[in-house]
Amino acid sequence: MARFNLLRSKAAPTSPAAPTSPASPVRSTGRRAANAHGSTGFLRDPRSELFLLAVANFVTQQTAYESGEARDGRFGALVRTLAVEDPEWTAGLLGWLRRDGNMRTASLVGAVEYVKARLDAGATGGPSNRQVVDSVLLRADEPGELLAYWTAAYGRNVPKPVKRGIADAVRRLYSAGSLLKYDTASRGYRFGDVLNLVHASPDPAKPWQGELFRHALDRRHNPETAEVPPGNRTLLAHRTLMELPVAERRAVVTAADGPERLAAAGMTWEALAGWLQGPMDAAAWEAVIPSMGAMALLRNLRNFDQAGVSDEVAARVAAKISDPETVARARQFPFRYLAAYQHAPSLRWAYPLERALGHSLAHVPALPGRTLVLVDRSGSMWSPLSDRSQLNRADAAAVFGTALALRAGDADLVQFGSTSKAVDHRHGESVLKILERFENLGGTYTAEAVRTHYAGHDRVLIVTDEQATYAYGGDPTALVPDTVPVYTWNLAGYRVGHAPSGSAHRHTFGGLTDAAFRMVSLIEDGRDAGWPWETGRADTAA
Repeated sequence: MARFNLLRSKAAPTSPAAPTSPASPVRSTGRRAANAHGSTGFLRDPRSELFLLAVANFVTQQTAYESGEARDGRFGALVRTLAVEDPEWTAGLLGWLRRDGNMRTASLVGAVEYVKARLDAGATGGPSNRQVVDSVLLRADEPGELLAYWTAAYGRNVPKPVKRGIADAVRRLYSAGSLLKYDTASRGYRFGDVLNLVHASPDPAKPWQGELFRHALDRRHNPETAEVPPGNRTLLAHRTLMELPVAERRAVVTAADGPERLAAAGMTWEALAGWLQGPMDAAAWEAVIPSMGAMALLRNLRNFDQAGVSDEVAARVAAKISDPETVARARQFPFRYLAAYQHAPSLRWAYPLERALGHSLAHVPALPGRTLVLVDRSGSMWSPLSDRSQLNRADAAAVFGTALALRAGDADLVQFGSTSKAVDHRHGESVLKILERFENLGGTYTAEAVRTHYAGHDRVLIVTDEQATYAYGGDPTALVPDTVPVYTWNLAGYRVGHAPSGSAHRHTFGGLTDAAFRMVSLIEDGRDAGWPWETGRADTAA
């Protein structure tokens, strides 16, 4: 969803020495500072701070303890510093963040700040500014989104590396289907505006793209007279549908070839609702469902039920959203499947969503021995992830914690806040059903939860925002023997951590996907865990 490219938006230190193995990349500096509760916590080096913030940062959104402005300012400052001091690492982070980390807006903002800092500093060497811009643009609406952020932050003078990086992405991403989907009047930068600014030449391997670019310019500047390219089947099919009288349109969706005609014309479900100028009944949904992507299907399960979509069509939807390859390509946050489960009224979606959730957590390790999993359910975890979402970090923590517990050989699953309690679970049980047993438990007495529930376990995993109240126990990892690994999974990216990290057996990771969980398996195998995007990542991390 666009955050910057709206109609109104147009214009305007050295890390500590590596610890003994097995080591993890997120490292404390040895310095202390107050956390959100005024308790003394642990500071991390700039790379570690940026990584944990980036993988949890929904740009422009406030959190329980940090305003959106302060959070974005800290993010931008860290990127600008490290873009100059460590460009290889920063470029690697930004590319990985957009792909495996699935943090779309943060990666776009990060790329802009990277380029601005390096241009201001006159920095040379390392990944080119052009390459970094291109690496974070994976969807056809994102070139306009990045331009909108640049011009809002730094004015209309867009430097050549930004233009060239966007032009590279435009050649990859612009097609007839993406034009119909994303080139709308609500955007401050339409496809034609982007082409005017960056002067992208068509991809020689796509002979149809030149005509498409000209059409994008025409429909932006002369919408009443813009001609559809005669050789573009998708745009021609779309024009044919748009020219049908309203009274004849519903007959298209009920016809035997209706789904094929809608797909050939690049008709999205959002566009179909307006085109019909009437309700999205079962027939309308059943005609467009075959061409809908997995995420669009996931968001509309409730609408399918309310419209009365047939069981046969619902079975095809269920098969698609739970297909492991489809889930892998969709790269959705695991808690999106929990949200769909909570909002879809029909039980026919429960099992497919359970399977999809499992596929989205493929990198959560199966740990041998005894494991204590502590899930933070304190008040600060309940604020929405964004102002357009009811999803929260408390539920994300419960998803990860439950998945860890179910895959471990022998696990104690505990939820904690100002009090703590065990969460009943058994192997083979539904993750979604177990999640219903979690509660809101108030304050963040992490150390007290460790003291109460640690009983000689082989490892401890704490899923939290790290803002512990030290009056109730201090550093929670100090209560576990030095020889026992403690893994903190950070879901918020605040500056101050609740414990040291980077030394042997004390590790911090983070994010809202399962990507970096691969690091845990490396450490359990006695190997160092590097950053997820480093060379040889198939054998290292995400």
